Amino acid sequence: MRSIYCGNLNSSHVGQEVELCGWINKRRDLGGLIFIDLRDREGLVQVVFDPEVEGLMDVANTLRQEFCVKVTGTVRARPESQINKDMATGEVEILGTGLTVINRSEPLPLDFNQQNSEERRLKYRYLDLRRLEMSDRIKLRAKASSFVRRFLDTNDFLDIETPVLTKATPEGARDYLVPSRVHKGSFYALPQSPQLFKQLLMMSGFDRYYQIVKCFRDEDLRADRQPEFTQIDLETSFMTSAQVREVTERLIREMWQELLDVDLGTFPTMPYSEAMSRFGSDKPDLRNPLELVDVADIVKDVEFKVLAAPANDEKGRVAVLTVPGGAKLSRKQIDEYTKFVGIYGAKGLAWMKVNDRDAGVEGVQSPIAKFLNEEVINSLLERTNAQTGDIILFGADKRNVVNEAMGALRLKVGLDLELTDLNKWAPLWVVDFPMFEEDDEGNLHAVHHPFTAPKDITAAELEANPAAAISDAYDMVLNGYEVGGGSVRIHNNDMQQAAFRILGIEEQEQEDKFGFLLDALKYGTPPHAGLAFGLDRLVMLLCGTDNIRDVIAFPKTTQASCLMTNAPSVANPDALTELAISVEKAQEEQNDA
Repeated sequence: MRSIYCGNLNSSHVGQEVELCGWINKRRDLGGLIFIDLRDREGLVQVVFDPEVEGLMDVANTLRQEFCVKVTGTVRARPESQINKDMATGEVEILGTGLTVINRSEPLPLDFNQQNSEERRLKYRYLDLRRLEMSDRIKLRAKASSFVRRFLDTNDFLDIETPVLTKATPEGARDYLVPSRVHKGSFYALPQSPQLFKQLLMMSGFDRYYQIVKCFRDEDLRADRQPEFTQIDLETSFMTSAQVREVTERLIREMWQELLDVDLGTFPTMPYSEAMSRFGSDKPDLRNPLELVDVADIVKDVEFKVLAAPANDEKGRVAVLTVPGGAKLSRKQIDEYTKFVGIYGAKGLAWMKVNDRDAGVEGVQSPIAKFLNEEVINSLLERTNAQTGDIILFGADKRNVVNEAMGALRLKVGLDLELTDLNKWAPLWVVDFPMFEEDDEGNLHAVHHPFTAPKDITAAELEANPAAAISDAYDMVLNGYEVGGGSVRIHNNDMQQAAFRILGIEEQEQEDKFGFLLDALKYGTPPHAGLAFGLDRLVMLLCGTDNIRDVIAFPKTTQASCLMTNAPSVANPDALTELAISVEKAQEEQNDA
């Protein structure tokens, strides 16, 4: 029906007759001449209907926003004074010679000229996606996926599918379960990732695998997380962690170069311990110049127990954030930051303004200054290199609370005070993660997953001191987002069973959940390593948005629901009976409410 896309027209087409299909973006009646901006996925072009062309004006007068139409016309150059530099097609227009209304549109539930609520946009997503901003994002996503396939195909990776209906495995979140009609009372799990299957593919001899695959995690949502998400999944055999990082870093560098014409350069590498110490986060945003500084040794003997207690606790931390120019913050602003860190469990936020650095103790202003002697204050000023006009913010609590609270505060202050350079890209590899972390009850959990290999120790050494083990794992971070993560995998049966035992998974449970994997490890398993990228998150960064829903065609809300289709919904009672499932009355009443 069309001969060319609207957005692809330019001065080289002047004089040609074209056929265009799309939607009315705008209609203007200027004294007999009717102008429309016709839109398709590639952009806009202006069409003019002249009364001298017979048979068009009656139809043109009925056109309204979002009518779906077909236009036939001749491309002509606009006069120099009428060129629209804000449109890619602004040098030309179409003189309409034919017009067909394919479908009319009722008045729109969205106003394309105003800011609509996200709930409204998701309810009418099919209309929202017509907006050029949204269609450009979806097109960029398609280009990113195409680039990934071309790059990996060129580098000898094989695209291999893995099952969607599978068995539950511990991946750190709750599974979505699918009941089996054939095996009543039994359930499949939707994969949180293809982790075990891609390892089995390595054992099968397919030494370079990839897949752009849907994954599912039933967890609390946020702006950069969805219950179903798309992963670029990779696995390799006979490659070290450094080699995996090299090829995947090259993938991202070349993607940014091709799609954005941006050179990310060589990615620096930082150990996990350093990232946590300097930034309170294992995914630090290096566009932000602020860093945490430890001061426990300086305040361990002060009378102020808020600082002294965690300073003398081996599981505690006292760290400060020095904010250039922060002395201008009002008490109200400081109180708002105090409330903010409370979200992360912090009990308060001590502060010290440096009004005159040269005046020493006399030049500082702080509600805690009376608890600190001159030597402590001078030591703090020297350690932090605070200058006149700065403010020092204190975090003192359990180590994990300080890391989370002060790490988040660092990001917020950086944005609020415009210290973060939003015009640059800051990639980073974070490596050498702990193998395990301890919860509040003293139980150990895998930092990545239970199939991650430790670095440079035997199975016996791992079991003897699991808390000290460092994993051969790596995360790629970009502008404060973890965009990909992976590790060298355990390829030895004894090591895998040792890891399971440390996690409290006894032999019978090992056999029930992972018997197939443990069996496979007995038959000449090659060393293997891999990585998975979050495609949605990568595209979010490519598009310059901070909301992952902006780059998914039909996303869910933060309540894991689809406002357009009203999913999830109550199941048909007959279907539940066939599946041997009963729903408790309380749940039924909740669904009806």
